[in-house]
Amino acid sequence: MRGLARSQQKLVYGRLLHAAACSLQKLCADPRWMGGQPSLTGVLHTWTRALLYHPHAHFLVSAGGLSKDGRHWLPAQHPAFLVPVRALSQIFRAKMREGLRTAGLLEQVPSKVWRQPWVVHAQHAGTGDKVLQYLGRYVFRIAITQARLDSLHQGQVTFHYRDNKSQQIQQVSLTVEHFLERFLQHVLPKGLPKVRHYGLAASPCQHRHAAALALLSAATPNAPTTAPAADSPASTDQPWLCPHCRLGQLVYLGSFRLGRFWPRRKVPP
Repeated sequence: MRGLARSQQKLVYGRLLHAAACSLQKLCADPRWMGGQPSLTGVLHTWTRALLYHPHAHFLVSAGGLSKDGRHWLPAQHPAFLVPVRALSQIFRAKMREGLRTAGLLEQVPSKVWRQPWVVHAQHAGTGDKVLQYLGRYVFRIAITQARLDSLHQGQVTFHYRDNKSQQIQQVSLTVEHFLERFLQHVLPKGLPKVRHYGLAASPCQHRHAAALALLSAATPNAPTTAPAADSPASTDQPWLCPHCRLGQLVYLGSFRLGRFWPRRKVPP
């Protein structure tokens, strides 16, 4: 599909981001996985680390969503994953195909593209400042930074990158003309936004976004998260929240010393 994407950039890139966002929202709306409307931010990239042409999208998705009636914040149902990636891959492929069919471009894509499996990668990005650092690396990054340019010698540009499979540093030397050709193919068409917001992050959902923030703010505990002493049970009616997910409630039962239940074992001579 790279040839079609290169010749119809605005259309294909837009369909790519839209299909990915719709696929994620479809699975997040399923009560088996979340049952709510999440917040999504998508970033379009067109390059590999070696500056080859590879259109793809990165999405940052909230690990919870607002209920349909706007009264509850619903966390992801499974602590190990947000949505099943195999189902996400199949839905994404189907929505991408439908988008190209609607645009009248389906006949320009080889039929084998729709028979082979598509692979979507998903992983936990973190919370708080860690997420901001993760997102900051992708939002307005260009194809190559000055730090990766090693030398310009006798009409040859040399740069380095880290190979995804081996995790080893590789070097590439290209003529100036070939290097510029690789770099300029990643300049997006004028007026094409590379960062787009969907779900609760979309502009039409400002009121629902505000409701979600209010619910999350109300869930912030006012009491310290440390457990009280064994002879001083909790005296507050405010429930503690899990310090990791900030959603699950902690119930104080009591304290015990480690040695009471796991005494030292004698080591045989």
